[in-house]
Amino acid sequence: MEHMSQLLDTILLFSLPASGKSEVRRYLASLTPDQCRNDFHMGETLQLDDYPYVHLMHRIDDELQANGLPYAYYHGPNRPFINNWTWAVLIELLNEDYADLMASHQVEVASAAQHLFDRLDAAHAKVGIPQPMGEIPHRLRVRIAAALEAECRAELDTLNRQNAQDKTGRTLVIEAARGGANGSAFPLCPPHGYDTAFQTLSPAILKSAAVLYVWVDPTESRRKNIERGRPDGQGSILHHSVPMEVMLGQYGCDDMAWLMEQSDRPGTIRVERLLQDGDRYTTQVYHLPVARFDNRGDLTTFVREDQKSWKPADMNAIHSGLKLAFDQLAKG
Repeated sequence: MEHMSQLLDTILLFSLPASGKSEVRRYLASLTPDQCRNDFHMGETLQLDDYPYVHLMHRIDDELQANGLPYAYYHGPNRPFINNWTWAVLIELLNEDYADLMASHQVEVASAAQHLFDRLDAAHAKVGIPQPMGEIPHRLRVRIAAALEAECRAELDTLNRQNAQDKTGRTLVIEAARGGANGSAFPLCPPHGYDTAFQTLSPAILKSAAVLYVWVDPTESRRKNIERGRPDGQGSILHHSVPMEVMLGQYGCDDMAWLMEQSDRPGTIRVERLLQDGDRYTTQVYHLPVARFDNRGDLTTFVREDQKSWKPADMNAIHSGLKLAFDQLAKG
């Protein structure tokens, strides 16, 4: 525990889809606690990710359609969100998961699916957009919940198991992908991009977070997105594929390099927030340490294979690239 004071508390693992975020998580999970601590300044990891919510919203839409109702969240099964502010809804859900994790809260509910429907509507209300699940007739809502109960229960059980763990000396990794339309000018217009994510994340997360950006260009992100997709992989973090309309319209570029350039302190992202303090508002500035893990040469794809087949040269390349980035974060 001698390195405890220098351990990174929370890492925002942010970057374009298929950039290698999930492979980085899998690689880190393969290391010994000593390797994580000594080479990467990390305790054993706890993990939060907004992708399960993206997938479950698609599943709700599938069941709505099967019951003769219009889609609630997406324009169609392979299309973008109906309301772009759903990007901020996802961050609100992560904020809740973070609060539950820190409070070691066990969520006990009769129906995990109904609980998710309520959480989705509450997060929509926070962001100020319509709450579709509250409009669904009770009889149909019960039927849709029954169809989705097993998937929702598995997700809730995962969160509850993690919430029960001791968090001493652990590092939390929060994963998300954000971007803007291909060819967008900067700053990206809210709710697109990382800027809106930083404006929505809870102050409790911001005050102890550092950002690890997995750097690939959008063309490479699109290529790898197609390559990793498996027909049965939409529920999987490693093997789902983002539809091309979404890749071009929502992830055609991102604003991480722009945000790094705007900061008044090198090696950080400057986040200025207006926060309510009793009956008045105050401005709070956070400087989040940021580092790029350069994955433009694809150091991560091999991690998807069986660990027994990993080659030492590949492991050395990803390890040294990550070590550079984590050393920079620990300095920040």
